[in-house]
Amino acid sequence: MNKKWAVKRLTINLTSGEADKLEKYCSSTGRPATDVIRELIRSLATEDEE
Repeated sequence: MNKKWAVKRLTINLTSGEADKLEKYCSSTGRPATDVIRELIRSLATEDEE
């Protein structure tokens, strides 16, 4: 299965608390941070979906 690679790379700044929370979540679920962040972005409501 071919994966479609990202067309845009983002850099985000997190507080140490946010980074810790993300790391703990990824560690407990076994999922990479990229997948978690993508899922969260996809869950955001947008005007064209409302």
